[in-house]
Amino acid sequence: MAVLEIVKVPNPILRKAAEKVKRFNRDLEKLVLDLAETMYSAPGIGLAANQVGVLKQVAVVDVSPPESPKNLLVLINAELVESEGREELEEGCLSLPEFREVIGRPSRIKVRAKNLKGEAIEIIAEGLLARAVQHELDHLQGRLLLDYAGAIKRELYLRKRKKQIKKSGKR
Repeated sequence: MAVLEIVKVPNPILRKAAEKVKRFNRDLEKLVLDLAETMYSAPGIGLAANQVGVLKQVAVVDVSPPESPKNLLVLINAELVESEGREELEEGCLSLPEFREVIGRPSRIKVRAKNLKGEAIEIIAEGLLARAVQHELDHLQGRLLLDYAGAIKRELYLRKRKKQIKKSGKR
């Protein structure tokens, strides 16, 4: 397992839709293990493959408290098939340092996906788990938390990021 570098805005890979996974093999297992290690070390509660520069429909989520046993959810080629309710909460993102936004999302969802063996799975999620899964599915479609913000807040944040990048000399 390896901790990978998390891609940050304005890197264009974050705006690209990820491709469906067709091969369920050791390379995919390694990617999932690396995603999990990266997410846990960040620390975060979810991470999509394009956040580490890989355009594959793979995401990991774990909303269990840090002191609890890990409960990793692996989602491959996931699609949201049902949703209900609505809840507004503040979200952050590992690819958007220092950015927070209150977003309304369905509070209960059903997702169909594949597991690491390529077997079909169905997940019903509520609360924080539902929110985290939807956040990662957004990433896999090239959507960012930034897209939910108003135009002025979005522009101010992007200007701030560009200044940070210029000052640090790296993306």
